[in-house]
Amino acid sequence: MKRPELLVTPLTVNDILPLADAGADAFVIGEQRYGLRLAGEFNREEVKKAIELAHGKGKKVYVAMNAIFHNEKVNELSEYIQFAAAAKADAIIFGDPAVLMTAKEFAPEMKLHWSTETTGTNWYTCNYWGRKGAKRAVLAREINMDAIVETKENAEVEIEVLVHGMSCMFQSKRSLLGNYYEYQGKVMEIENRKLQKNMFLHDHERENKYPIFEDENGTHIMSPNDMCIIDELQEMLEAGIDSFKIDGILKSPEYILAVTKAYREAIDLFFEDPDAYDDKKDELLAVIEEIQPANRPLDTGFFFKETVY
Repeated sequence: MKRPELLVTPLTVNDILPLADAGADAFVIGEQRYGLRLAGEFNREEVKKAIELAHGKGKKVYVAMNAIFHNEKVNELSEYIQFAAAAKADAIIFGDPAVLMTAKEFAPEMKLHWSTETTGTNWYTCNYWGRKGAKRAVLAREINMDAIVETKENAEVEIEVLVHGMSCMFQSKRSLLGNYYEYQGKVMEIENRKLQKNMFLHDHERENKYPIFEDENGTHIMSPNDMCIIDELQEMLEAGIDSFKIDGILKSPEYILAVTKAYREAIDLFFEDPDAYDDKKDELLAVIEEIQPANRPLDTGFFFKETVY
């Protein structure tokens, strides 16, 4: 068995060193013009600084280019890919084949991670993108534990799995909320939308509140609960999953730091002694429950269910 990478999504450059010291092995960063649903916005200078800081700690940085691209942005891809390569990014995350094709031409040595968030549901698809040039596949959040393990057993590429955080349930390229408020003459009510964290879609039947935020990529409706499987890692650790991701979207730096420390301890405990992990996993879960926002219950996502919401 090999120890999986612990992948974290920082909010700012200032989070890189604390998270590295807390046990993060790698980071996902980028700017919303090219990256989809990023925990924080990193301009080019910040991307370069984050990579420099992370590499100084022996950590990796992956630059997100997994947005949905239309014709007007296609001509920008080569320049941004070359920037990421010059900044010494360890990989580019993509969903659109345009990124893969452009990277092959302008940065052929760049490592590529395929991530669509919805279509990574079987090992054959993962291997298809691997044969096209991807070195890693990010699995969909909607598949269960058995499917994850089976995919890893048959994969020709690295496999990444989200183990903590919220999932996107719906995305529209339209600024749905912005259009609605503007129609009502209330555009100022959502001023500085990118940082707005108190917009919710209410489902009174299920007593759920779905967080909503808007960015350059449109409107995103997120899950009402946070996935947390810190006490259910053993099967994936035994299967050799390559990367565990903690998604810090709409979370505070303090929260992301505490969760990173907890998962670092869980992973290390298992590799020191699986029984020690088994003995302490409930305690580690309790640590996260203690800091969990009251309006964000924890659940196990789709790992043990066919449907959740």
